[in-house]
Amino acid sequence: MKLNELRAAMREHGMDAIFVTDELNQRYLLEYPFTDGLLVITEKEAYMVTDFRYEEEAKKHADPAFTVVCPQVRTAFITEVLEKNGVKTVGYENRTMTVAEFDSYKERFGSFSFVPVGDTIETMRQVKTPEEVKMMQKAQDITDGAFAELLKYLTPNMTEIDVALELEYRMRKLGADGLAFDTIAVSGDASALPHGHPRMEKLHHGFLTMDFGAKYQGYCSDMTRTVVIGRADAEMRRLYETVLAAQKAGIDAICAGADCAKTDAAARDLIESAGYHGCFGHSLGHGVGLYIHEEPRLSSRAGGRTLKAGNVVTSEPGIYINGLYGCRIEDMLLVTEDGSYDFTHSPKELIEI
Repeated sequence: MKLNELRAAMREHGMDAIFVTDELNQRYLLEYPFTDGLLVITEKEAYMVTDFRYEEEAKKHADPAFTVVCPQVRTAFITEVLEKNGVKTVGYENRTMTVAEFDSYKERFGSFSFVPVGDTIETMRQVKTPEEVKMMQKAQDITDGAFAELLKYLTPNMTEIDVALELEYRMRKLGADGLAFDTIAVSGDASALPHGHPRMEKLHHGFLTMDFGAKYQGYCSDMTRTVVIGRADAEMRRLYETVLAAQKAGIDAICAGADCAKTDAAARDLIESAGYHGCFGHSLGHGVGLYIHEEPRLSSRAGGRTLKAGNVVTSEPGIYINGLYGCRIEDMLLVTEDGSYDFTHSPKELIEI
């Protein structure tokens, strides 16, 4: 199915073949991870060109539509494939290939014309298959489980580094391949930094914001929860409830056909009307998949772009008051025809530690 879609795009853009060199795009098409080689796809054939380290495992686990080969001389083998298939024009991944890599390919395959593929494969990746959705749900289940475990042990005597490491340990114990991104765990005035780094300091009184995610079979999850170390005063409670209401408004606005800028506005307008002008400095959310930040973007600058059923996006508004504190709440959602399905099951009521 993926190959059929890609081949249709190749025909539309006048490509007889395509070299897939980006590792995430390789994994997406092949459904198997490897880090040495490339995919060569023509109208009728598809090859995984690699070396002996991957050969046996790839033949068992990679999409059988691809022929796994380990040629002694890759350039000669690929040239033979292209010539056999009557290829004149080859697509290359200009968004991720370096100039040096491109020059090397042009030198080795100089008898063929090269054309950029742009974001052809990345666009395909935006709409998830049912199998991808299952893996992302598993990744989020692991993330939810790690948060539930952390809450049993979280105390004010822990450091921010302790919190981050505890979450990472729990995710790995629960079956994560690895981390979707570097864990954020910041407290007190540092919680006003949306992408602050955990410190070797005991948790400060006030908000503790934790942004973390697992990878499962290469697919990412993304979640943020904010708790309070100590007791929240009236203004902290008001701020938290405003963020939660904005997050729910963003979720309610997400559905197939929704304008991406309007989903952002649903949350942003609520925060602004509550008096927190200029305190929500990032976008409502972003796509998630094999990479943690993918298209589509739920941003005020994304007007005219609409969501599709099968997109996976986040809703993660926040309020950040410089030098004081900040709060963010984030869920990961599957866009459906009539709304969205929330992958995230962790509680969102205000928790005091």
